[in-house]
Amino acid sequence: MPTYDYECDNCEHTFELFQGINDPVKRKCPECGRMKLRRLIGPGAAIVFKGSGFYQTDYRSESYKKGAEAERKSSEAAKSKGGKSEGKSGGKSDSGKSSGGKKE
Repeated sequence: MPTYDYECDNCEHTFELFQGINDPVKRKCPECGRMKLRRLIGPGAAIVFKGSGFYQTDYRSESYKKGAEAERKSSEAAKSKGGKSEGKSGGKSDSGKSSGGKKE
């Protein structure tokens, strides 16, 4: 259940209210008792990681991790051989692909 921010237009009392999505919007101010309460538009919910040790790549799939490790090893091997890496300049080509022909 989300937390909503409310503010009274009469007494400017602000507070947070923990309520369900389908619950009706509150109208009566608990401070002054007038029907001038309005729900504020908030930034919405977000995932918050607290503490140290959380990184963007912590939850990658195993296939992604294996591919990244293989790419890292191949680039290290290319650097040790001659300083040139074939991965970006000419290792793979798109010449075998066609835009609308038959597949072999």
